[in-house]
Amino acid sequence: MKNINKFFFLSAFILVSAGCEKVLDKKPIGIQTEENFFLDPTQAVLGINGVYDVTSWDEGPGSGHNYEWMYGDVMSEDAEKGSTPSDFPTITDFKNWTVDPANSPSGSTYFNQWKGIFRANTVIKNLDIATWNPALKNRIMGEAYFLRGYFYFYMARLFGGMPLFNAPVIPSQFGTTPRADLAATYKFIEADFKKAKELLPIKSAYATADIGRATSGAAASYLARVIIFQLGTENKNNHTWQEVYDLTNEVVASGQYSLLANYAQIFEDEGENSSESIFEIQCKATAEGWGSIKAGTTNNIIQNSRKLWGWGFNNPTTNLANEFEANDPRKAATMYADGSIVLGIKQVIDFPNENATGYLNRKAAILKPLEAKASGQNMRKMRYADVLLMKAEAAQNLNKDQEARDILNLIRTRARNSSKPKGSIEGSLTYEPTGVPANTLPPIANSVSGPALKTAIMHERRVELAEEALHYWDQVRWGTYMNSLSASVRSKAMSHAITGGVNPIPVLPIPQTEVQSWGLQQNPGY
Repeated sequence: MKNINKFFFLSAFILVSAGCEKVLDKKPIGIQTEENFFLDPTQAVLGINGVYDVTSWDEGPGSGHNYEWMYGDVMSEDAEKGSTPSDFPTITDFKNWTVDPANSPSGSTYFNQWKGIFRANTVIKNLDIATWNPALKNRIMGEAYFLRGYFYFYMARLFGGMPLFNAPVIPSQFGTTPRADLAATYKFIEADFKKAKELLPIKSAYATADIGRATSGAAASYLARVIIFQLGTENKNNHTWQEVYDLTNEVVASGQYSLLANYAQIFEDEGENSSESIFEIQCKATAEGWGSIKAGTTNNIIQNSRKLWGWGFNNPTTNLANEFEANDPRKAATMYADGSIVLGIKQVIDFPNENATGYLNRKAAILKPLEAKASGQNMRKMRYADVLLMKAEAAQNLNKDQEARDILNLIRTRARNSSKPKGSIEGSLTYEPTGVPANTLPPIANSVSGPALKTAIMHERRVELAEEALHYWDQVRWGTYMNSLSASVRSKAMSHAITGGVNPIPVLPIPQTEVQSWGLQQNPGY
């Protein structure tokens, strides 16, 4: 799918002034309209590509810098903003819960998701009348439902309940559509992922050129993620751990996925769209230097060392470093320090002048591309290891302790047998053996059960998925987030929280322009 040019399309109605001649009532001939665009299957594929395109918008015209790690990593105990103290200080506002509704990177995230929802709804609306190739039509519809669910889920976790639209917004809905509550929003998201699961093919059914598109396995995995988050926060939809277990077991039983043998390869070029990949955003290195309408990403330059070619953000913490067990090969594949050899190059990290912790994110480290702001590393969003760990968590909550232990040991064995990160010797791009002792990452003993097993699962999720923009959401649903904060920051976070559920859910502000122009209710404390 990297070889498919991203297609940025504008959906618009052809507006003509009223007149007495009947010719004005006829459909335009030879003019591309929203309605006739999707009558051609080739154009319909371009249309759905345009929906995928929004998932990669991280900076550019109309899309200020916004990255999922600003929320999933930096808002958690796993990372600090990084770079110099004066560079991009509004990221620190997330950490401190001092976000300005009128000036925040979260506003760009908010608007991007709505653009994606509009595009997905445009596909769904116009594809419904298409009469060509039923299998392709169903696949594209499934992709549109999946992506709409993806965009709404991104917003629901950050902002709470959203206005719900199952078709492109029309003028009469402007300023008259209120926010749904969080439970209704999640119910809408679940319906999208369920519909996508029904319509989408399995991973192996895609041709090579289409690898990277949403699959039934991706829809089931995201549905499990939506439900597991509700189980630990607000569960007015009355979900159960059995649902999470069944969904994750469905993905496991499909035979479409497996753990990549070497953990160190997951975030390298050879790990893209691998057996472990369930969903990842496809990026392609290009010469395009700035703008959201491009195939590459700014996600790498912003996280690489300022002394080499990056901007130095998203610094892993000492707290995270200490969470890794002795000799765990995953630590070096997750974070690196001054003097480390990364992809054959000795790294320079100027701590504390240009770095907040002394570490940088190894999973975002790549060789400098042709254009630094348009790198080609895919953004991994759902890995098979994540699904296995959700299944282990569900199993533990259903008193299937042995199954949970078996999953943890499967993941720990993979980690133990993994190599050093790629290019750990200066001037080389090889994978060198770790030489760790045989007793590294010992199996979880059969005596580990109950609360101790739950703690083991939480630990394994944290180190296995570290710096993948997930830990903040885990902290919130586990109820450990508030206690990880200082008293003053905790007070601010609670003032912005949705309460009354299992655990409080602190939420970011709705952009001020949306509150004013759409009349949307602002979130607590803003």
